[in-house]
This record gives sequence, C-alpha cells and structure tokens, in this order.
Amino acid sequence: MTSPPPAEKPLRIRLTYAKTEAMRYTSHLDVQRTLERTFRRAGLPLLHSHGYHPRPKMHLAAALPLGCTGEHELADFWLTEPWPTEAIASALRQAAPPGIRILQVTVVPPDEPPLPNQVVASEYILTLLDPVPDLEARLTTLLAAEHLPRERRGKIYDLRPLIENAAVLPPDEAGRQRLQLRLSARQSATGRPDEVLDALDIPLGAARIHRTRQFLRISPPANQNRA
Repeated sequence: MTSPPPAEKPLRIRLTYAKTEAMRYTSHLDVQRTLERTFRRAGLPLLHSHGYHPRPKMHLAAALPLGCTGEHELADFWLTEPWPTEAIASALRQAAPPGIRILQVTVVPPDEPPLPNQVVASEYILTLLDPVPDLEARLTTLLAAEHLPRERRGKIYDLRPLIENAAVLPPDEAGRQRLQLRLSARQSATGRPDEVLDALDIPLGAARIHRTRQFLRISPPANQNRA
C-alpha cells in the first residue's frame, strides 16, 4: 500500500499595493476586508484559521491613518498551495477594486517574524493646501527641540525621537509646498504625520498625507520570486 503524498506547505506571499485617492477615507480595517474580498474574487486559495469563526491568515504592516494614501503598502497572505507569483499578481489585478492598485507579489520565508513586527520606519510626503510662508523656520524650530511632549490616548510621549528625518521639498506641479518625513516605528510608540503637522501648527485638513515607503527590519533576498 502506497503512502499518500505529503501535504503541500502553505505559501506565504507578500503583497505590495497602493491605496489611492478613491480609498483615501477607507479605514485600516475596511482596507483589510477589501483585500480579503479581492483574494476571494481572484479565486486564490487562502489559508484559514481553525475554530468556529475561521479567518484568512493575513498580516498588514503599519496601519495607514484615515485620510491618507500610500504607494508602498504591505500585506502578507498565506495560500494553501503553491501558485506562481505571476499568476497571483495577474489574478489580483483583475479582481482589485478602484482605490487598490496591485504593484508586486513576492514569496517570503514562512518563518519570518510577523510583518507588523518588522516595520521600523515609514516615509511620508505632506502636501500643504494653504501657503505657510514661514514653513522652513517652523521646521527648523521643530527639529532643534530636544523634546516634543505630546499626548495620545491619555498618555504623554516624546514625538522628537520619532522624527528620524524631515525636510522641505520643492513645490509640486501646482506650486504647493511639500514636506518629507521619515518617522520611526517602535514597540512603545510610532511617529504619526498628523502629530508632526500639529506640532508645526498646521491643521490636519490643510494637508494631504501620502506614504511613500515602509522600511522593514528584514530585507527580502535579491533572488526572491516576484511578479
């Protein structure tokens, strides 16, 4: 009697996608649900948890604040069987709704730490909708401060060490002022662009926030499968 073939190991894939203008005001939880539905529409065999309420195994990286867009959003999914990355990317692009643009699919080692634990920093571009004549002076003062005490959910924290880099960029094609920020992500605190705007005395509604990159503690190997 021949023994049955060994079961296929789940395939862990990393999706790089853009959250565009059509989903600017979609919450982090709703983005997660949208991605799950996109995988279902694409006919991809998602791995689910066990129990009374099985859920697909998936991890999104750092949450993008409501009202923000992003061009380098990351999510890990597990499939029950191997699929070519080209086929996964093609199926997802056909199934993705407006507001989600599929950029890349890669295979990552199954034993990597959870994706949210790997994020060490994020980079943002802030476009100001109203002129701020003394913007450079405000930023210089902000960066010269030793401490920037802030309150979040009733707790005091220091924003200053979470600002790894900040600079004024050349204006965009419409002549609007722009800032570039690199903000740290730590276990105890994460730098948020809306907090930086508030520290600069710029109303949140007077800026458009766009995340351009997320930096991971573990970098993917150069020869990794991708599509």
